[in-house]
Amino acid sequence: MTNTPTLKTNVAAISIFASAGMAATKFVVGVTIGSLALISEALHSSVDVIATVITWLVVRVSDQPADAEHHYGHGKFESLSALGVIALLYVLAGGILVESWSRLREGAAPPTVSAVPFVVLVIDIAVNFWRARALHRTARETQSQALAADALHFASDVLGSLAVIAGLVLTALGFAWGDSVAAIAVAVMISILGLRLGRSTVETLLDRAPEGSSEKATAAIRAVPGVVGVERVRVRMVGPTHFIDAIAKVPRTYPIDRVEAIKKTAQAAVTEALGDADLTFTAVPVARDNESVRERIMVIARNSGLAVHHVTVHDLGDRLIVSIDLEVDGDMELKAAHDIAHGLERSIREDFGEDVEVDTHIEPLEPELPHGTDAAPERVETVKAALTRFAGSSAIHDIHNVRVRDTEAGEIVNFHCRAAPSMSVIKVHENVDEIERALRRAFPSIKRVISHAEPPRA
Repeated sequence: MTNTPTLKTNVAAISIFASAGMAATKFVVGVTIGSLALISEALHSSVDVIATVITWLVVRVSDQPADAEHHYGHGKFESLSALGVIALLYVLAGGILVESWSRLREGAAPPTVSAVPFVVLVIDIAVNFWRARALHRTARETQSQALAADALHFASDVLGSLAVIAGLVLTALGFAWGDSVAAIAVAVMISILGLRLGRSTVETLLDRAPEGSSEKATAAIRAVPGVVGVERVRVRMVGPTHFIDAIAKVPRTYPIDRVEAIKKTAQAAVTEALGDADLTFTAVPVARDNESVRERIMVIARNSGLAVHHVTVHDLGDRLIVSIDLEVDGDMELKAAHDIAHGLERSIREDFGEDVEVDTHIEPLEPELPHGTDAAPERVETVKAALTRFAGSSAIHDIHNVRVRDTEAGEIVNFHCRAAPSMSVIKVHENVDEIERALRRAFPSIKRVISHAEPPRA
């Protein structure tokens, strides 16, 4: 498939040669027969040549990627070139109107009518019609305002040639003013078409959001899983690209990687909705209506940069009772650790009210990568036998996958076990906890026991 920059420059280059050839032919014939309408149309086509050269140069620049000086790319160069071409057209239209009025007032001699100008004009209409369709189709595919301006010029050439034919026919029928009126019609058409394109170009330069783009972007972002709401969406066009600034609400309990995944999904969603899109997504963390007390406390701790676990909450009707395990550096002095715990308790009271009762259990933070080695097989068998013995008096059975590691702080034991599939998690936890406590009482060197309960194999 031909890429967009090559397609745009190729279409613009073909238009240059077509415009130059037809403009020269019409001018020579117009001067030969003395037709102001045909000369005006030739000058109009000459402006199209200049416009097409500008377009060919501009699309080569506008397709360059963003750089250190143009952070949003170079697409606005197309809008500026379109304004410049429109200005040339209005200058030409003004000159044609002045000359036409002068001829009507002074009663200038009518042009000499023959078959030659009609043949030239029919060929010109066919060429311009083909070029206008090709440019319009390419402009729509590439969202190029410069090519859209070019297409509009050639469409006006078709209408202008028809007006010139009408003027020559009137002249041949004996109406001397027919040629001048046809020239005025050409100028009026140039002005009307230029006004239409000028409005859309100015709107782009003023960063007016394309019709319906904001609604489409908002709907696409709101449909992304994890987005609670959309506060604001702003859209502007730079060349063919929609630049979108969005502020969306996400649950404050989400971790950073989850929020990042939401951003990527939102980018894909707006690209699908609008085509070429560049999304700047600002996530605003908010509390959901169904956020639990435990989740709120975890958010408070996380915002303070603290590691907490085993958060329990009891509702006594008139007040809340909160218990938290807070992990701090094991080498930290008690006073410093107590100050941290006190600060966390104060933050919780600020969020829930002064009547909340908070108890914080301070414990040393586990090292991130503690050094350890696998225990001897005999030690593993001894621990496994003890676990099996302690499980015999509970609802837990099939102790397996037992691992024992020696660390500087003591032994760490991991094991798997099975329980009835219908047993509740609470019951399983109580039974496993009893086994773990019994193991630590029997082997004081064991620092930590980690269990994994699972249903029986099918």
